Amino acid sequence: MNILLIGSGGREHALAYAIAKSPLCNRLFTAPGNPGTAAFGENRPDLDVADHAAVRAFCSGERIGLVVVGPEAPLVAGLVDDLQAAGIRAFGPTKAAAQLEGSKGFTKDLCAAYGIPTAAFARFRALEPALAYLAEHGAPIVVKADGLAAGKGVVVAETRDQAESAVRALFEEPGAEIVIEECLFGEEASFFALCDGTRAVPVGTAQDHKRVFDGDRGPNTGGMGAYSPATILTPALEREVMETIIAPTLDGMRARGMPFTGILYAGLMLTADGPKLIEYNTRFGDPEAQVLMPRLASDLVPALLAACEGDVSGIGLEFDERRAALTVVMAAAGYPGTVMRGSEIRGVEAAGASDEVVVFQAGTRAEGGRLLADGGRVLAVTALGESMMEAQARAYAAIARIDWPEGFCRRDIGRRAVAREVAGGGI
Repeated sequence: MNILLIGSGGREHALAYAIAKSPLCNRLFTAPGNPGTAAFGENRPDLDVADHAAVRAFCSGERIGLVVVGPEAPLVAGLVDDLQAAGIRAFGPTKAAAQLEGSKGFTKDLCAAYGIPTAAFARFRALEPALAYLAEHGAPIVVKADGLAAGKGVVVAETRDQAESAVRALFEEPGAEIVIEECLFGEEASFFALCDGTRAVPVGTAQDHKRVFDGDRGPNTGGMGAYSPATILTPALEREVMETIIAPTLDGMRARGMPFTGILYAGLMLTADGPKLIEYNTRFGDPEAQVLMPRLASDLVPALLAACEGDVSGIGLEFDERRAALTVVMAAAGYPGTVMRGSEIRGVEAAGASDEVVVFQAGTRAEGGRLLADGGRVLAVTALGESMMEAQARAYAAIARIDWPEGFCRRDIGRRAVAREVAGGGI
């Protein structure tokens, strides 16, 4: 079949890498795509994915059998609804179900209604009540924008002054809504489940690094690196997550008339009281997809089709359990603030010359035979290894082959996993 992949980031490059391997995929189109996705099919930068009528017309003209929506914004905008209404098979949640990512408040209310373990919280639509809540609860405390914020709408405030500054900044936006919640303590992990509206099957784990600088310092970002598997999520913890978080979420969404189909990505805090939900994403993560897809040992496309058709009960995505994957994001100087675009990147082919290394592209553009930086997070250098230490060493060795003075990366991605491995935990 012909497949259309929506998006232009590192996640979409990773998905293209996996989808193109499927015997079911005849032609792969990526809209708009990036120079990396072009290696696996045809980019369509001319297709405006915000114009749902144009996407429907493209699908009809190219006889698209499956649309895979990568980023969150088209999901929240209802692209899946409009495609399904036209009889076009699309992987991802409907607009109503995508509220699990599109609105922090919606998800928190669902957790409260269905007993899903999460941080205590309060929702606010005005400044003064929010400031009064901070005065009552103090710090540390977490302040979140209610809507989509590309992974950067969260402030973990260590002091009340920091929290008040974050609240005031968010309420500068007209019509702003925020969530303030208790600060959970523990280790974060990411858990992925493939859902068909009623059932879910687990499809991998990862750990992300959100802060911009080494040692988990600095502001939150969309993710500066990740690794998979997250060995801290033991089989017993995975079962607990499925039973106490994923299953009641699906039950609650179905009861509300908005069954969830697609990838449910649970950001977890592993606390002393057990795993608690930090937030949901309703698609493959970025950079988590860049460590999940290289470890995938089975065909991705049948799993996506099964979710679209409403029955994942016979699906079991298999991952290479012998090897770990680790990705390091290279970002443009200034990220997550203002960045300069247009600097040349050399050495990407040399960095990815090994079978154990893939350089996924995100904020890049090709111009006159040169590869140029065109965003904040620009590359995700992913390596496989028989240990996390080996994967980490290969990733940083590959980065050393990339000539991009205007870029930077964290130098401690995977440090916790490597430390556990050295202590005898294995991958």
